[in-house]
Amino acid sequence: MGETTVPVAPKRVVVIDSPHLDALVALGIAPVGATVSAANDGFPGYLRDRLGGTTSVGSTTTPNVEQIAALRPDLIIGSTVRHEKMYAQLSGIAPTVFSVETGTNWKEQANITADAVNRTAEMTTRLAELDARAAAVGRQVGASGTTLSIVRFRANGFRLYGPETFSGSVIAAMGFSLPQKTWGEYSMIETSLENFAEIDGDTVFYTQGANAAATTAAVTGRWGALPAVAAHRAFAVEDETWMVGIGVLGAGRIIDDVQRLVTPRA
Repeated sequence: MGETTVPVAPKRVVVIDSPHLDALVALGIAPVGATVSAANDGFPGYLRDRLGGTTSVGSTTTPNVEQIAALRPDLIIGSTVRHEKMYAQLSGIAPTVFSVETGTNWKEQANITADAVNRTAEMTTRLAELDARAAAVGRQVGASGTTLSIVRFRANGFRLYGPETFSGSVIAAMGFSLPQKTWGEYSMIETSLENFAEIDGDTVFYTQGANAAATTAAVTGRWGALPAVAAHRAFAVEDETWMVGIGVLGAGRIIDDVQRLVTPRA
């Protein structure tokens, strides 16, 4: 991508990927523009009350360059994996900073965002506090020795999330183990209802993605056969927090959910 010079204290930031949006808001900065996830309508609910003055500039996968330019940003933050082909256009509008990936290296993305707005020390503190709280809540709920499955029901099946995904990394930081699997690209497994028994953790957290109503209806009859369900340790959680809200604030919400829902096993 090359080198770029960014303002010491940018005032009009546009972010075009969700990890950077979470990081910016965690630092108390509301961007002038941000993209929305294609999986949700509008900005994530857990951030929405802090984004009242933020303009939507298209979806994360297809940012609207004209809308971005109209906001006269002095800094644009995105990711190479999603937006590499747009770099020349975006950098012609304002200094542009890209992280390499999205989601799986969310702490790195948080640090890149903080560095771009000259708030590195503050983000370092926020991440350390998050790690400490994850460990403390993990001890409180008896995470050690417990396997936990993270499931997202989708239109044609379901997806299992591994230890290198955003939600999986937060769960692992709390001391839970994710079941041993041959994890695919991005530490996930995309599978069909025939493999329902793959949801085999002692505890299960599950979400319902877009257009997943038929899938969740189809599993109703089999649900009670899962060990976690029989033990009353299967919990529905918000999709936009666990799967879309990638970052410091989203991770805090995951820890909140675990603390609220999980009790130590007998």
